[in-house]
Amino acid sequence: MSALSNVRPLLTFLILSLQLTAQPPPNIIIILSDDMGYSDLGCYGSEINTPNLDALAANGLRFTQFYNTGRCCPTRASLLTGLYPHQAGVGHMMGNYGIPQYQGHLNDKCLTIAEALKPAGYRSYLCGKWHLTPYKKRGDDKRNWPLQRGFDHFYGTIHGAGSLFDPNSLTRGNTHITPQNDPEYRAEDTWYYTDAISDNAIRYLNQHLEQHPEKPFFQYISYTAAHWPMHALPKDIAKYKGHYDQGYGPIYRARVEKMKRLGLIHPSWEIPAPTGDWSKITLKEWEAACMEVYAAMIDNMDQGIGRIIQTLKKNKQLDNTLILFLQDNGACAEDFGRSKRIGPLVRPVKPSLPPMGPDELQHDMIPKKSRSGFTSRQGPGVIPGPPETYISYGKNWANVSNTPFREYKHWVHEGGISTPLIAHWPLGITQQNIWVKDPAHLIDIMATCLDLAKSDYPSSKIPLEGISLSPLFKGRPLSRKTPIFFEHEGNRAVRDGDWKLVAKGVRGKWQLYHIPSDRSESHNLASKHPDRLKIMATQYEKWAKDRGVLPFNSWKKPKRKK
Repeated sequence: MSALSNVRPLLTFLILSLQLTAQPPPNIIIILSDDMGYSDLGCYGSEINTPNLDALAANGLRFTQFYNTGRCCPTRASLLTGLYPHQAGVGHMMGNYGIPQYQGHLNDKCLTIAEALKPAGYRSYLCGKWHLTPYKKRGDDKRNWPLQRGFDHFYGTIHGAGSLFDPNSLTRGNTHITPQNDPEYRAEDTWYYTDAISDNAIRYLNQHLEQHPEKPFFQYISYTAAHWPMHALPKDIAKYKGHYDQGYGPIYRARVEKMKRLGLIHPSWEIPAPTGDWSKITLKEWEAACMEVYAAMIDNMDQGIGRIIQTLKKNKQLDNTLILFLQDNGACAEDFGRSKRIGPLVRPVKPSLPPMGPDELQHDMIPKKSRSGFTSRQGPGVIPGPPETYISYGKNWANVSNTPFREYKHWVHEGGISTPLIAHWPLGITQQNIWVKDPAHLIDIMATCLDLAKSDYPSSKIPLEGISLSPLFKGRPLSRKTPIFFEHEGNRAVRDGDWKLVAKGVRGKWQLYHIPSDRSESHNLASKHPDRLKIMATQYEKWAKDRGVLPFNSWKKPKRKK
């Protein structure tokens, strides 16, 4: 064997090492949707048109067992900090109860991804919903607004819910604005929040690539679709006209069959029947219309994501950009706007109230009127979609969205905490169209970002809870040393390997499920495996104690007697 033969492998290794070293760190885009169910994307079983997200999935990874926290603002706290929400100060919602774990805004013991990536040279941009500090009509405390938590630019809303045609707390940078007086963005036709989020995300991308081409970017795109109210553009609603006229059962069953074909549902699982009985619905046209508008909201979001992808392609940035898409909780069963009639059943020919001026801020989650002066309308029979309507799609459609899982947003059974996760990164993900079956959680995203950016996390902050997902990008399994934990409003769970311990409410008894054989949580094995239950319950109690988790409502101050 010649000396050259001995040297060649070493040269090859050195060349590959230099190539890897020369590759710049990836850009990172995290896209978060709002109040969507596990089966609401086409690539996860839905009939809703989501071609752009489906294409990302087909050319990347799809996670089957990725978890959120079951609620909007705790999920955002966990996602952005790599901690459990209680550690970041958002143990419940935006109320401040004088306890560090329940102060209702991010504390100074954590970092956001935007803050943590700054030392690695990243610039950061946020478009959409923040919901990590209270919104007040006057005297906002801006310490925890996005620009003060590491983002270089922000366009979106501080509050967590509201109109998609005139959202309260609409903000650019540190200044509240209206759709009409924003100096930087005007809609070509009708101003619609989902479009505005997508359009401004594209603006920030183009500005970054023009002004800071040498730097990587982190972009957080936080849609409010498909959170109530059911607001959508007529052109998008028209695509789904009549699609849901047959009711819950046919759509639910079609999703089950598609999910089986995709490999998302194992043939051995017991699949529960849909909760809704269409034969008992009296206002069928209204009920079908609610789902039509819901589907249109998701469709429009996907269109915007497609425009963002095209912007990356045009600028030759797609190959080295990690895109992660996920949802903040399971589908929403809240009965918002469905019980009591408020306002007229149908829109009058002309508005009955004076229009709002271009500088008049919208402060209310449920406005008294639309910007053009139409009185707000709610209740059974009010067809959703227009700006003055405020209605949710209801529990039965939420059950369809969560096919085939139990429960909804708020709870920590699979229907409350299961989310799709799509990961797309041509230069970094070696396999395509692969289902990842390793359980993972929001806490892992910060660790993943820091790993890929080669950025250190300061020892002065609360240690990160998650692990990097990067081994999965190379086709290797995760090595998780601790279980994944959940707590929201007394609903609590532990996911340890193949097993899940879960309880509903503070007084709910522990239930035990073997997830690979029963992810629909149909067969409680608590009585058959008491030792395993005891071990996992002890794990939960230790985790909860160490992280300051308190029994639900025990942290609320008692009301004073008059």
